[in-house]
Parts: sequence; C-alpha cells; structure tokens
Amino acid sequence: MQPTLKQCSAFVLAALAAACAQADTAIVNANGYTLNAKGDLVQFAALAFDDGGKILAVGTNAEVAAKAPGARQVDLQGKTVLPGLIDAHGHVFGLGQMLTQLDLSATTSLQDALRAIGDYARANPGDGWLRGRGWNQENWKLGRFPTAADVDAVVSDRPVWFERVDGHAGWANSRALAAAGITDKTPDPAGGKIMRDAAGRATGVLVDAAKELVVKVLPAQTEAEGRKVLDRALAEMARVGLTGVHDAGLGVAEDRLYRAYADQGKLSARIYGMIGGTQGDFDVLAKNGPVKTYGKDMYALRAVKLYSDGALGSRGAALIAPYSDEPHSHGLLFHKTAQMDAMMKKAMARGYQVNVHAIGDAGNHQILDIYQKEVGATKSAAQRHRIEHAQVVTQADIVRFKTLGIIPSMQPTHATSDKNMAESRVGPERIKGAYAWRSFLHQGSRIACGSDFPVESPNPFFGIHAAVTRQDASGQPIAGWYPNQAMSLKEAFRCFTLDAAYAGHAENSLGSLEPGKWADFIVVDQDLFKVSPYDIYKTGVLQTWVGGKAVYQR
Repeated sequence: MQPTLKQCSAFVLAALAAACAQADTAIVNANGYTLNAKGDLVQFAALAFDDGGKILAVGTNAEVAAKAPGARQVDLQGKTVLPGLIDAHGHVFGLGQMLTQLDLSATTSLQDALRAIGDYARANPGDGWLRGRGWNQENWKLGRFPTAADVDAVVSDRPVWFERVDGHAGWANSRALAAAGITDKTPDPAGGKIMRDAAGRATGVLVDAAKELVVKVLPAQTEAEGRKVLDRALAEMARVGLTGVHDAGLGVAEDRLYRAYADQGKLSARIYGMIGGTQGDFDVLAKNGPVKTYGKDMYALRAVKLYSDGALGSRGAALIAPYSDEPHSHGLLFHKTAQMDAMMKKAMARGYQVNVHAIGDAGNHQILDIYQKEVGATKSAAQRHRIEHAQVVTQADIVRFKTLGIIPSMQPTHATSDKNMAESRVGPERIKGAYAWRSFLHQGSRIACGSDFPVESPNPFFGIHAAVTRQDASGQPIAGWYPNQAMSLKEAFRCFTLDAAYAGHAENSLGSLEPGKWADFIVVDQDLFKVSPYDIYKTGVLQTWVGGKAVYQR
C-alpha cells in the first residue's frame, strides 16, 4: 500500500510528495556514515528504501541507482546522514510530563526555584496539585535539602509536589504532606527515607520508597492526559534525532497507549518496553509472555525494570562502605537479597530480559550475585540481562559484568552532571570504578548508552559529547573529568546505535544503515566525524526518518 501525500512530511515539498507516491525512494548526494556488521565505520553517498520502509541498498550514487532503478530521488546536497540514534534508557511519559509541568532543572538557587514556583502557581490558578520536576540542591549550593517551609512561603493554599532531577526524591509542601497523611511520627518505609530535622520533624523531602506515600494520593492521569503527554514526548524525541527508546518502566496504561499509537501509525519512535516490577501490572501484561515485536517493529515488551537502590545525589545509592561525606549512611538497598532474587527469577523464568537499576557498589554487587546464581539456573543467558546505570562499581565487579554476560546500560551525561558531587560522595578510591566506560570497553563489554531522560536531556548528541570529552557543555573541566575513562567517537557512536540495538535484541533490524534493516536515519547540520569533539553537543537535527517516513523537519 502506498502512503498518501498527507502521510508524507511537508518538507522538501515537491521532491518528497513524489517520493512518497513512489514504491522506492533513494536519498542521494549525502555525506553518510554508518557502522557495518563488523563494527567498521563506513561512508556512503546514497541509500534506497522500499515502500515498506526497508533499506534496499547503501553505497555510492551509482551503486544505489543500479540496485534501485527508477527510485524517486531526494537530493540532500551534501548534508550529513546518520543512523537513527537509540536511547537505551529513558522515561518517555516522564519526559512528556516534564514538558507539560513545571521544569526546575535550570534553576540556580533555592530563591530562583521559589520564584519559578510562585510564577507557575499564579499562571495555573485553582486548588489542584501543582507538580513539576528537576530540582537539584547540589546545583543550588544550598548545603541541605529544601523544606516544606521553603515552598509554603510561596504556595501554601494547595498541595505541591516536585520530584528531584534524578526522580529518587520528592519535595512537598505542608498541604501535600497532610494529604498523604505524613506526620512527624510516620515511620520510614522499607527502601525509603522521610527526611527529618534535628528535632525529628518531617521536613518535606521524601527519598525513594517514601515518595510513594505522596504518589499514591496524586490524582490519576486520564487517558486524554496520557495522550497529551505521549504526544509531547514523541515530538521532542523526533526533534533531537531519537528513532528508538528503551522505556525504563511502564504499566498497563502505557502499554495500552503504545499499542494504540502503533495501530494508528502515530508512534514516531520505536519503543522497547520494560515492565515496571514483577507484581500487579506484570501479572497482567505477562499473561501471554514477552511481546518481541508489534506493529512492524514499532513496539516491543520483552523486558522488566527493577530497582536495587536509589541515587547518588540524594545519598540513596547503596554503598558497601559509608558515604565519604555522610559517614553514618550507606544509602538504601530497596530489597533484601532473597526478595530481589525472587523477583528477578520470576521474570527470567517467564522469558523476560531483566534490567535492574543499580547505582551504588553495594547495589551492583547484590544484583551481580543474583545473576551469578540465577542466569544459569533459569537458562536465560540469551535474554541479555542488564544492569541499568552501573554507576559506582568495584573493580572486581566490573570484571563480573563480562564473565556473567551482563550488559552495562550507562548514561554518559550522568558523569558530567554528577562530577560536582560524585567524588565527595564516594572519595578518591571508589571514584576509580565510577562512570568507568573505558574499563568496561577494555574488557569487551558492550555498553548500551542512554540518557535517563528526563533526569538528563534526551538529546543524544549531549551524550556522545560527554562520552568523548568527559566535559559538560561549558567545556568543564578543561582536561575532562577522569579523561582516562573516555570513549572514542566511534565507540560513543556505536553505543547509541548498534550496541543500544543489541541491548534491545534488535541489532539485525536497527542500529545501522544496511540492506534489509529499517530505514531509520537522521539528517544533521554538521559532520559529526569532522567537527571538533568539543562541538559535538552543538549538532542539530534537520530531519528524522523512521521506517522510510519523515517524522520531523526543522
């Protein structure tokens, strides 16, 4: 079936209108780069794909013309073409929510944040909840967490709930604490912490599992709101060149929307879904086992997302030795080992890839021990189990990733965002095994790169830049933060393409531009392999194509 003119994006109008009406399309006069099956970097000038969105040929203009005679041509006039980039760890609905709620990530002080909150409250009057995300007390140089009293000063007549940038802590005002039934006598839940002052009073910040005390009383999202959130997220993902995302934690409602969007041709990125947890939604969604492909490879649901510990910024990551800057705390393991073992084994036995969030060295050690016990017992090595983040790992446990066949799913921009506090948290020795991409690559591990958006920006070029330079966008630190752990550009490119695809069981159909694979590609405004590494983050996306169809034009 040939697509209609309406289905074709309205850019390069005459050429693309004709191309969409033609069975085969050829992109010509491109400055193209891809990896091949051997991992070699290959340049090309043209690629052709059929009406179904599969690549027919890649090579010179002449070679492609010979293999796809009569294909309608789209002349890119020398612009750079890359495979569509894949984020191996993002939160799609979280991104959409951030784009529709208050974003505090750019605030530079508590006062700045309170001004933004006050402005937002005035712009959104009523008595309903005010919600947002992105605060980071480390960026504020506050020396403490914010409090309910701080936000009460600007909003006291309605409940307020703002998640920390990493999603592992939340900040409530007094109205929100009351709505959740939280008092000074409320005990800390397992795997969570209610922050308290010296007198034992709840201050308004809830860490990890304690967040659920508020989350459970938040108004439920309607399907219309869910569609709005998903639309915003998909548009942003297409704008930054993401043609695939591994969605790290979804439930029945999100699965329903993804399937509906795939059925309606509205998914503009391929979603590899991870079910959040092994109870409730898992029992519903796993009735018929993993969904390996749905809607022409637009959706899959064949993984499970679990949590071992919290985050470093809120000192919720579980450490073997105490925090260097808080000697009485080791952080939080969310579950006893027997409980975590049972959850992981349940998912493995049902045929799911198990992807466990582990940031601290104790969290990583716990999960590696369970993998060592259960992967063989469940005969599930082919499921390509992963550890998400693998952020602070002992030198001995880094080696175990390779020997046990566990994929490290890592986020390069976490290093450049965390550099202002990470070493103070873990000290000079443990930092040697933190954000240690080179150590993993040196032993032959395949790193699946992502961003953990909306914790970080979804822009994959920020991640490639951070991986190569170990610098933030302002060029700091000048020599790079622990530059001995940097990736080469080709390695960073690979971890956002082929190796991210591999981590989602899709390396035979995604991750590179080769005949037989999907025509998922982007057109960008500079040559990634010729610009200074320090300018990689400036790369802008001109066009995004998924399955041979344009889904974004700048």
